[in-house]
Amino acid sequence: METYTFTSHSESETMDLAFNLASKLHVGDVVVLTGDLGSGKTKFTEGFLKYFNLDKEISSPTFTIVNEYKNNDINIYHFDVYRLSDSDEFYAIGGEEYFSTGICLIEWGEIIKDVLPDNYIHITFEKDSSDENIRYIKIMH
Repeated sequence: METYTFTSHSESETMDLAFNLASKLHVGDVVVLTGDLGSGKTKFTEGFLKYFNLDKEISSPTFTIVNEYKNNDINIYHFDVYRLSDSDEFYAIGGEEYFSTGICLIEWGEIIKDVLPDNYIHITFEKDSSDENIRYIKIMH
């Protein structure tokens, strides 16, 4: 497993990192975003969607579990599985069917780890304790 660590000094740097990652992904790729509230997951998602010209449409999937975005022939699925108690609930909504039909961004994906495909990208976000603008973003693939 490869690991890359990035230190972000601003929201725009976090968004730029996500934009660059989005340019390399394809249908079938799954990205799991893990980190405390306010650690940068939403800004990362915004930057990711910006690559597909969808950043103006972003909304939190907190109460809907998944938001679906479409740009030309690419479907982007943004999941927030925080409110799910386990993988059975993910199966109940047909969640695994999304994996092969688009690019999936899954916040709190560790809750459904046993459902995830073997080759997903795991990104962790950690706030710096002394500087509120700094985030340590670790990408594992």
